[in-house]
Amino acid sequence: MSAQSYWMRTAPGHSYPALEQDLRADVVVVGAGIAGLSAAWELVKAGRSVAVLEAGRIAAGVSGHTTAKLSAQHTLIYADLASSAGAGTAALYAQSQQQAIDHLAATATTLGIDCDLERVPALTYAESADDLGLLRAEAEAAARAGLPASFVTDSTLPFPIAGAVRVENQAQFHPRAYLLALTEAMAGEGALVFEGTRVVDLKEGEPCQVTTESGQVVTAADVIVATHYPIFDRAVLFARLRPHRELVVAAPIPARSDPGAMFITTEQNTRSVRTAPYGDGQRLLIVTGESFTPGAGRVTERLDRLRSWTTERFATDTVTHWWAAQDNSTTDGLPFVGPLHLGARHAYVATGFGGWGMSNGVMAGLLLSTLITGGESPWSEIYDPRRLHPLREAGPAVKAQTAVVRHFVADRLAVPDSGDVTDLPRGQGAVIKTDGELRAVYRDTDGALHAVSAICTHLRCVVAFNEAERSWECPCHGSRFDVDGAVLQGPAVHPLPPVEPDASPD
Repeated sequence: MSAQSYWMRTAPGHSYPALEQDLRADVVVVGAGIAGLSAAWELVKAGRSVAVLEAGRIAAGVSGHTTAKLSAQHTLIYADLASSAGAGTAALYAQSQQQAIDHLAATATTLGIDCDLERVPALTYAESADDLGLLRAEAEAAARAGLPASFVTDSTLPFPIAGAVRVENQAQFHPRAYLLALTEAMAGEGALVFEGTRVVDLKEGEPCQVTTESGQVVTAADVIVATHYPIFDRAVLFARLRPHRELVVAAPIPARSDPGAMFITTEQNTRSVRTAPYGDGQRLLIVTGESFTPGAGRVTERLDRLRSWTTERFATDTVTHWWAAQDNSTTDGLPFVGPLHLGARHAYVATGFGGWGMSNGVMAGLLLSTLITGGESPWSEIYDPRRLHPLREAGPAVKAQTAVVRHFVADRLAVPDSGDVTDLPRGQGAVIKTDGELRAVYRDTDGALHAVSAICTHLRCVVAFNEAERSWECPCHGSRFDVDGAVLQGPAVHPLPPVEPDASPD
């Protein structure tokens, strides 16, 4: 079983250079996932000069590790939106999501992008009859919001269900194949694209300036921060965002066993199912689930559960790939797409996609390009990051921040002042305390120790070890680091500094 995203393995792409000198552009886009690249493409089409700055590789972060469902049917969102925010908000949400799906399909056709795009229905199902009332209410709310939705009691899954919400004309695709081709198209139209270029500072004004880790400065009239979790949080969005991580397994199945639709349930800590073309009379079954907070641990145990569920339910014993995806949910259930903060005039953000980053990323690109070019969008208000809904957000916000405070304090107290890593097994990591200093220590398969500070460089929470992915994770805001401290995922922009381990290798 390969610990690599199928999307990354099958669409390696070519490299773009790192930024090595100062430059100017109309718009600088920080982050080259689906939101940043979609916005950049729309702005290039509108005649703007655009520079895209990516800390790692193009479409290799969250967008390279997604399940890649293009769906407006986001589990059980419409009944909740209609109840908490009104039927009008639910309808605008549905309209924006479905338009994003159709827009991506049209873009792929126009540019001739081969990204395995398939139009299929999407179903939210339940195996337990206890949830049928929720499903019926969701089907009715989704239909009132304008989606082709209905309640059904059968499916093409190889196991029985009690009922489902079915929405027609949704889609699934190869996200990296699409985004790499989109990047080539925009570069062909004059966009400047840079990989290996981490942005560490933003100066707002007229014009704005962003500064890279190596000291280069990009001057632009407008800035888009599309880094998944915003690396510049001047609106204190971290208090309204909750990171979560999910595991993905993939297994070849006979084409005749393809259920021909996308499925998801909130039961059993989430199970999401789709397939992709695999050749030789086969399809690749892709199953996502086992949602957890970064740093929560027991990742191998969760992976085993997901793999067992997949092989048992779909009668296959060959899981070929596994990987993990991460996203952020907002306290009111809607993404933050628009001005970065109350006083922002030329800085914009896209975040909080709640596990539905493909449709929301395209939606964000359309919305941000409209705002920057002076247009109007009917759904700009529902996604505006400056919105405040105290009654809707109070409970989730308090819960999220209570968890952060608990981690900030309790995780420090939980580490004994021992400093002994002699018994640390190979391939494992642990946080130790020596003379009050917290160290994150990993012993590699050769026995060598890798030691870095255990204090996250974002807001100083204590990191925890993910034994399955061999990474350090911040449980407060989701920053991730490799065993030598390099940033894998923000909001952190600075690495964990190296420290001396307290023991010699075996």
